[in-house]
This record gives sequence, C-alpha cells and structure tokens, in this order.
Amino acid sequence: MDQIVLFVTLGFAVGAVYAVVASSLVAVHAATGVLNFAQGSIALWGVWVAAELGTTGTLVLPVGSIAVSDGPTSAAVAVAVGTLSSAVIALLTHLLVLRPLRSAPVLSQVVASVGVMLVIVSLVPLRFDVTGSVAPPILPAGTVEILGAAVAVSDLILVGLAVAIALLLAGWFRFTRWGMATRASAQDETAVMLTGYSPDRLAAVVWVATGAATGLVAIVASPTVGLDPLSYTFYVLPGLAAALLARLRSVLGACAAGLGIGIFQSLLLMMSTYDFWPTWAQAGFGETVPFLIVVIALFAFGKAMPARGGVVAMRMPTVRPPSMKPLPTLVLIGVAVAAVLLTDGSWRFGVVTSIIMSLIALSLVVLTGYLGQISLAAMAFAGTGGFVLSRVTTEYGIAFPWSLIGPALAATLLGVVVAVPALRIRGAHLAVVTLAAALAIESFVFGNPAFTPFEGNHIADPSLFGIDLAVRSGTDLTTVSFALMVLTVVAVLTWVTARLLAGRTGRAFLAVRSNERAAASAGIDVAATKLLGFALSAFLAGVGGCLIGYSRSQLSVESFNVLVGLTLLCTVYVAGITSIAGAVLAGLIAPLGVLAVILEGTLGVGEYYSLIAALALVITAVLNPVGITGSVREASTHLAHRRSSRADA
Repeated sequence: MDQIVLFVTLGFAVGAVYAVVASSLVAVHAATGVLNFAQGSIALWGVWVAAELGTTGTLVLPVGSIAVSDGPTSAAVAVAVGTLSSAVIALLTHLLVLRPLRSAPVLSQVVASVGVMLVIVSLVPLRFDVTGSVAPPILPAGTVEILGAAVAVSDLILVGLAVAIALLLAGWFRFTRWGMATRASAQDETAVMLTGYSPDRLAAVVWVATGAATGLVAIVASPTVGLDPLSYTFYVLPGLAAALLARLRSVLGACAAGLGIGIFQSLLLMMSTYDFWPTWAQAGFGETVPFLIVVIALFAFGKAMPARGGVVAMRMPTVRPPSMKPLPTLVLIGVAVAAVLLTDGSWRFGVVTSIIMSLIALSLVVLTGYLGQISLAAMAFAGTGGFVLSRVTTEYGIAFPWSLIGPALAATLLGVVVAVPALRIRGAHLAVVTLAAALAIESFVFGNPAFTPFEGNHIADPSLFGIDLAVRSGTDLTTVSFALMVLTVVAVLTWVTARLLAGRTGRAFLAVRSNERAAASAGIDVAATKLLGFALSAFLAGVGGCLIGYSRSQLSVESFNVLVGLTLLCTVYVAGITSIAGAVLAGLIAPLGVLAVILEGTLGVGEYYSLIAALALVITAVLNPVGITGSVREASTHLAHRRSSRADA
C-alpha cells in the first residue's frame, strides 16, 4: 500500500503542471475559441528565465539580457520575473498572432499557434545554456508521512497551487461581470460588443492570467520535474487530453483530469517494474496515455465540444487543380538533374534531401491543402516507412524497388488508423489527435529499445539490375546514381498524385474540404474520401521515409522526431500548402535541405534555421495565408487581368 501511495504522490508534480495547462486551455478556449498549442512553450520560457535568474542573476530576453544582480537572485524574485515573462509572452501571442486571426480558418489558427510554440522552442537553446542546467530549489524541502509513505511537502504544495488556480479561474468566469461577459462572447461576440464590452480586452485578460498561472506552476515544479529544453512544450498534450475530458467547458474538471493523468502515468511507471509487465511496454507506454484519452474523449464528446460564435469567417486559401504541363515539368526535372550533377558533398546531399522532403511535403498538400484535414503526424508516417524498411531489407532481404512497397503500405495502414477519428471530428480537434499520435508513435515505437536497437536500425543499400544505388561510395557523401534514383521515384509519384488531384479524386477532396454536408448531398462518400486522403498522404510520406532511410543507411528516433515534422509543416505552409509547386518549394527550404545547407555552409547561421522557419510560419499565417506560391499565382493572375483590360480598352 505504501508503494502505491508513494507512486501516486510522485505523479503530483507533473500532474500539477498538466492540471494548470489544462485549466488554462479551457479558459483560453472560452475566451477566444482557440486551442493554444503553445501553452506549454509559454511556460517553458518562464521556467528558463527563472532558472537563469536563480543561477546567475541574469534576466535573459529574446534579444539581449540584463544583469539583475552580481549573483543568483532570491527564489521569490526569480519566480516573480519568470511568471511575468510567461504572462508577457502570452499577451504578445494574443495581440500579435491570434487576435488578427480571430475570424481566420481553423487551419490558420492551428499553424500560427504551432508556429509560436516552435519559435519559443527554437529560442530556448539559443538564449540559454541547456546542457546540464539544474533548477535551483524553490519550495521547502522535507516530507510528511501519508499511509506509511514519505510524501514530499513540495508535491503537496504544487497540487494545492494548481487547484487554487483552477478555483480562481472558475470563480472568475462564474461570479465576475468580466468573466460572465467572456463566457457570453464565446457564444456571440456581436451581442457582447453591443453591451459595451470588448471581446479583445476580455480575451487579453484571460491570456495574461493563464500565461502567468502556467508559468508560475511550471517554475515552481521545475526543481522536481527537471529542466529540459523541450518537455514542457509537449506537456500541452496531456493538458489537451485533460481539457477534452472536461469537454472544454469546466476549468475544475480539466484540473482534476490533469492531476489524474499525471498520477496514472506514475502508476504505469510503478507497474513497469513488476515481472509480469511485458518488456515491450517498459519504455514510452506512458506517453501513449494522452493519445488514447484524446481519441476516447473526442469520440465520446466530440459533437458536444463548444464552438465559438464569431463575427465573420475568412475562407480557406483557394486551390487550383494541378496541371502538369510537359515543358515546365521537363525544365524542372532538368534543373534537378543539373543540380545533382553539378554539386557534390554536403551540397548534393542537401539537394537530395530537398527532393525527398518535397515528397513528404506533397503528402501534407494532399491531406491538408486539398482535403482540409489538419495533420501534424506526417513524420510519424514517414518514420513508419523508414523503420519497416530496415526490417524488410536486413531481415528478409527484399531488394529495391520492391522494398519500398511493404513499408509504404505499413505507413498507409497507420494513416488509415489515424484517419478513423477524422470520421467524427475535424479542425483543431483533429490536429490534437494527430499530434498526440505522432508523439505516441515516436516515444512508444521509434524510441522503444524493444523495437529500435541502441545502435540504430541498419538499412541495406539498394541496387537495381546490378547497378549499385548506395548513397555512399568511398569518400563520396552522396552518389549520382542514388540521387537520380531518388529523383526518379519522387518525380513518378508526384506525377501520379497530380493526375489524381486533377481528376475526380481531387474534386471529391475539394468538395469535402469546402463543405462536408454539401459534398454528401452531391453523392460523395465523405468517410471513404477522408480515408482515401489519409491513405494517399501516408503512402507518400511512407515512401519519403524509405528514401530518408536509404540516404542515412541507418535510422534512429531522431530521424523522425515530432519537431522535424512540425518544422516541415512550417515550410509547407510558408511555401503554399494548396499547390504542388508549394510542395516543391517546401522541399528546398525544408530541414537539411538546400536552404539549410546555405545557412550552415555559406552564411554560418545554421543554428538559426528552426527559428527562421518558425518565424516565417507565424508571419505567413497572419499576413499571407496563401503562402509564397499562392502570392505569386495571385500576382500573375492580377497582372494578366490588367493586361487583358488594357488590351480591351
């Protein structure tokens, strides 16, 4: 009994963080209608600001720093300034990013929120020394005995703090005039404006309060939970799971669910030490809990989730059916061949990586740009293809090109499984499911020693008709034969996809994207169309993952981590998520692609790549949602129209 109590209380610290994140998510959703994927990152910044103050006495800003004292500041000062910094970041997120997108499509709001998350994640390792840092103690040490187990006083304080914050937020919404006006604005902003309240100001108050609350609890919990440049960012997923269990309505319910998830994960950790627990479930199994909760909650309560009554709605970016004209297509292929032949070393590797990434980017264009389904799991599908490729080439000896088929079909099957929730939910809720699925797959499959050896997953080199297609030969980092093989595979799949999107399949995708009910009334099987879209997208990503595997010769969990997938989403959205040309451009600016080589090899600023990509995503989402290729297309159309008008005159 004492061991159970001990592990229950060990889950208090992280459960308190989950609880305050969940409470904040419910509050922000009530005020703005936005699911804030950056809530954990807002806390992350405050945690590192407080830790730096408590260690060196320096206040680190996004640009520059201020020496507050000659040595470490007091815990009270560090906590206060760190909490204030989280509140300021939250307010800036509202004012500069999400308020301008109040009436924008859900896709724009989701990618902007993800962009803010990535900006902060990219800034932390650039502004702080994240190697070996330890948060100084804040709460009093000592233990108390509960049912025979020694329970840390700090853990009890954290639970009390999380519950107190939830009570304050719930009381503010229920008993104050501003809180009741905020709840009313979630139903009808126009009516609230007519009563003299500003929905923007009401939302700003909630953003500041939740930013400060999340930062405060995360800072106080950091000596127990630990300092990490990434983990707090993805605490948003257990928080989202808890918020969804509370139907995005009850702050107190979300708080209780967050504490429960933290405790349950701790109990799973205890069970993993028992002999009866299977070996394959000893690593990463706890990270699948948020995914399972999200799926169950959305299936059970999906249609009961509150929607916000907006003033006006902007349309999704327009889509034009692709036309693979022979001459431009041949010119593009010729340019790619020339780039392969005229480069070597890291430059040719960057060209090949860009070609591969354009295929994975195309999978996002199909699923999100054409079908309108927001997916954050593209690299999970790609990783599935890559890891299965390792098995089929090393254990079963299947040769290229047949070695691509099995892994791509495995990725397709996973895509269909992830697509099942899309039959009931859409929009930001689907983004939550796919992000949770991506993290669960990364932790439980890719990062599980039972499935992935510590030395990595080796992949046999490809060959065809006696021609060696291996990526390396002697000192040659990337061979011409391998590069041309990659170009051929990507070109063929891109052409086939373009033909599908230009035909009945593409028209069905666009109909579902525009209005599912209207599509169904026109005789389109919406469920089958969604499953087909996910299957096609996952197949393309799976083949892309295989090509990444061949280009690396071995794979590890870092090859397909979630941050790489989110960064790729940045590049696709910036390039233009509604066109094949956008996928090609996204490949050029994708991670480890041509742009990354230029930043690293020519300009020497490669460490800023992720930050640049994230900032570009936020700016594009706010100012230019059609992306670069969309802007070029609109400009060319406008110019052609002006020339035609002048000719008629």
